[in-house]
Amino acid sequence: MLWTAAGVGTLGFLIVLEIAARGYGLPGPITTQAQEAIFPPKSGFLLYASMALMMVVLTWRQRFIAAGVAIGIDVAFLLVRWAAGAEMTDGHPFGNGALWVILGYAVIAVTRRTGRERVLLLKGVGLGLLLVTGRKTGDAWLLITSKTRPVVLDQYVATADQALGNPSWLVGRIVTASGPIGTHVLDVVYTLLPVAAVAVTLYQMRNVAVERRFPGHHLVRTFLAIGLLGPGIYMIFPVVGPIFAYGADGGHWAVANLWPNTPPPIGAPLPMPFDGITPRNCMPSLHTAWATAIFIHSRQGPRILRFGGAFWLIATLGATLGFGYHYGADLVAGVVFTFTIEAALRAFDRGWDRSGIQLVTYGATVFAALLVAYRYLPAEMAEYPWVFGPLLILAMASVVHGYVRTTKQWDPETAPAQQPEPQLEPVV
Repeated sequence: MLWTAAGVGTLGFLIVLEIAARGYGLPGPITTQAQEAIFPPKSGFLLYASMALMMVVLTWRQRFIAAGVAIGIDVAFLLVRWAAGAEMTDGHPFGNGALWVILGYAVIAVTRRTGRERVLLLKGVGLGLLLVTGRKTGDAWLLITSKTRPVVLDQYVATADQALGNPSWLVGRIVTASGPIGTHVLDVVYTLLPVAAVAVTLYQMRNVAVERRFPGHHLVRTFLAIGLLGPGIYMIFPVVGPIFAYGADGGHWAVANLWPNTPPPIGAPLPMPFDGITPRNCMPSLHTAWATAIFIHSRQGPRILRFGGAFWLIATLGATLGFGYHYGADLVAGVVFTFTIEAALRAFDRGWDRSGIQLVTYGATVFAALLVAYRYLPAEMAEYPWVFGPLLILAMASVVHGYVRTTKQWDPETAPAQQPEPQLEPVV
């Protein structure tokens, strides 16, 4: 019943976004996803990563067959496009096969499976489709923010960011000095964030095919919660980012061409109008939030997974700041946002108690206080950076510390194996 309700709710949500996007003359998430069954997909890597998620419910033999079929379909599509002389102007030349395999297993689940096996296979298909659908849903949300929020609050966040030392300007100069190699590495990390999430999820679900059930809590749940709740904050606190509001990419809408070489001046911030194209997707930084979730969930894995989670978090922070997509204040809010959501999901999974309620309430209070401070106290934060800068970091650290301390009490401790007591042997 829960999975059915979630499926119906998701479908209804997608229909609403489709109608909203159509209202602005653009295709919505359902249309763009359907197009990728035939046309070159926007991200072939994402489609194959989604297929890998779906395959956690399959046996190894079925996985090899599914992968072979997907590659075969992609080769067929490639040959047909080559024979027809179709030019690849956008998207990847592969990925259609992975989508067809996912959809094919949905048909197999309905027509060839019964009982628990049908439910398990449908869950696997849903898991794979959620990743690609989440991406399309995010694109639709970004369109809606740009069309419905003509005024942005970048001047407020940039002024408040003075308390942190303008990290976007600093890291932007470092990334520029690193040359094309450093820029390319960070761009790959930033773009392939969902693939890193799939790697962690595959480890968490490595036993699904044997146990025939999913774990109670995993990274996909956190990813989806972040993706669902984050755009709502975009609508409340629209921000486009320093490279647009203070850089060349903003054109005549920008305050001035200052990023990353000249820090913004300290003054009274004002709401500023901006174009109807650029997404208002900075507050909080969802890339930071997702990378933080990957870091949290990778802590329970082997050393290489823990190292990968730490690397992806650090590189994502460098990319979000170094490319001018976010202010430092966005990142602080993103970390608090993630730990609060993760705490809520874990508390829900184990059953709400006093410690869970207190942790989630505290995290939500700190997050709300950050947004209020950015909006109504930016001038004071810029005037007294040695007071407000440490306070911001301390507030974020307090949420992280509270999460770590509370969840350690939740995690079951493995009792050490009892050694048998030595027995006295009878003397003959």
